[in-house]
Amino acid sequence: MADPTGKFPRAFLTPGTASFTDFLAAHDPTLLPGSRPLPAGTVPVTPHATTIVAATFDGGVVMAGDRRATMGSMIANREIEKVFAADDFSAVGIAGTAGLAIELVRLFQLELEHYEKIEGTLLSLDGKANRLSTMIRGNLGLAMQGLAVIPLFAGYDLDDGGGRIFSYDVTGGRYEEYEHHSVGSGSVFARGALKKLWRPGMDAPAAVRVAVESLVDAADDDSATGGPDTVRKIWPVVATVTAGGFRRVPDAELEAVVDAIAAERIREVRDARAAHGKQHGGDLR
Repeated sequence: MADPTGKFPRAFLTPGTASFTDFLAAHDPTLLPGSRPLPAGTVPVTPHATTIVAATFDGGVVMAGDRRATMGSMIANREIEKVFAADDFSAVGIAGTAGLAIELVRLFQLELEHYEKIEGTLLSLDGKANRLSTMIRGNLGLAMQGLAVIPLFAGYDLDDGGGRIFSYDVTGGRYEEYEHHSVGSGSVFARGALKKLWRPGMDAPAAVRVAVESLVDAADDDSATGGPDTVRKIWPVVATVTAGGFRRVPDAELEAVVDAIAAERIREVRDARAAHGKQHGGDLR
């Protein structure tokens, strides 16, 4: 309730932790996504975000997400963004219930910014990963009713140097992944591509290509994952995180990467068909 004198409520002036979510939990728990009770009845079909991939490279980490959101068998949105800067040195990608996932990301961004302002320093990468784990656990009630949020978190470790990747489950379990990882409906196919394409010591451009190519493979086999749309000029959201900070890869660079992948695959198909035609005494081109 607002103070009739116009002053801030006592909760805003009482010393506490550097966690913004802890403050909300004490001041007004209903502002937290996981604390809002659902009405009785069947959970409605809601837009779902799908495939996110991440891979380390020499000096950082890359994260990429396709642009499709699905609602049952329908395409709900062709241009949803699923990869965000958590802060200057970390990125978070979302899979699961799109609306709740985006709200969770915004709250996580505010959580990290609040900590930095209160403590006067950046939270460590492990600390960021743990904070996100706690926030996911707070959404467990909604997850059990079918509104799950499964993010993928990655960043540059300022203490040890290099990129690191963290995955989660609906209970808030946190797991560090090495080299590469993928979540979402197309993750099985994307992970297979990552295993074949990823190499130690890759630079950032090579890692970006691997991430985009893994999404192309996922879209080829998973209807909920949208591949690059060369007609509408809709490209995946791809970001790198290095000692220089978070960088979103421009669309012009992604278009060149997509064109190179497409040209290589067209050439491979033509060569395979030509070889098959020669083997069987005909030309299938």
